[in-house]
Amino acid sequence: MDDPLVEVSIVLAAYNEECSLPKELDIIRDVMDNAKLAYEIIVVDDASTDGTPRILKDAEGIRLITHRRNIGSGGARKTGTLAAKGKIIVWSDVDLSYPNHRIPQLVEQLKNGGFRQIVGSRSEEKGSLRFLRSPAKYLLKRLASFLVKTNIPDLNSGFRAFYRLDGLKFIYMLPNGFSCVSTMTLAFLCNGFDVGYMPIEYKRRVGKSKFHPIKDSYNYLLQIMRMVTYFEPLRVFMPMAIIVFSFTLVKNIIDLVFTKNTQETDIVGYFMAFVIFAVGLLADLIVMQNKRFLLFPDEKK
Repeated sequence: MDDPLVEVSIVLAAYNEECSLPKELDIIRDVMDNAKLAYEIIVVDDASTDGTPRILKDAEGIRLITHRRNIGSGGARKTGTLAAKGKIIVWSDVDLSYPNHRIPQLVEQLKNGGFRQIVGSRSEEKGSLRFLRSPAKYLLKRLASFLVKTNIPDLNSGFRAFYRLDGLKFIYMLPNGFSCVSTMTLAFLCNGFDVGYMPIEYKRRVGKSKFHPIKDSYNYLLQIMRMVTYFEPLRVFMPMAIIVFSFTLVKNIIDLVFTKNTQETDIVGYFMAFVIFAVGLLADLIVMQNKRFLLFPDEKK
């Protein structure tokens, strides 16, 4: 339930961030105090093994939540979001990569821009193994943009603000890993919630990155396909059906030219195309029904 005394809840996931955590907390407290916004800072310690727990134990003006085992940044963000009291939720990191001094601007754009979520759009990739991350993230971003029929300037930014009640509609979908941020973007877009983007500067993080290029890129891809299939199944099943049908049609023509007969494999191919299309159509009908209850929950009563 929202607390009328808290307007903004800043949720920070921390895992082994002793080098940057004190400075980040000072930056956030100073800028929020000057912005005269009623806020709370929720730090979720995701079972850190360095000096992070000691720093957080002595930190002033924060709500500390501690995980007994390391779950992942997505799990930590989920924990903090569920515990938040503010009307607006802000997600960010504490590794000095995101411009946390611009949190008030992020909140202001959300309140006055007519959007349901504002994402900090980074101008360039500054993470480790940049030569691998940049192409992978670009391809995933283009795939996601195609599937949701909307241009997405930055799919993976961890710097964002959204209304708490909106976020809680999709909180159960968040994976425990890095793809939680792309999940929140796709969930809003697939359900017709306007997402805005605020250009931000992005710096190389302090400390060791927890991002695993191959594993996490693979998880991003799976999550994109999962989310779009969940909300827009025809965007996945229709191209698959068309591809199978087209290959079968070409093969069928070749068979008719050279053998004068339609082969059994051609019939199987046409049947497969029909089944894929039928499954996609059925899934789409189910999604349409579920969206009514998601967006208009009172209809269940």
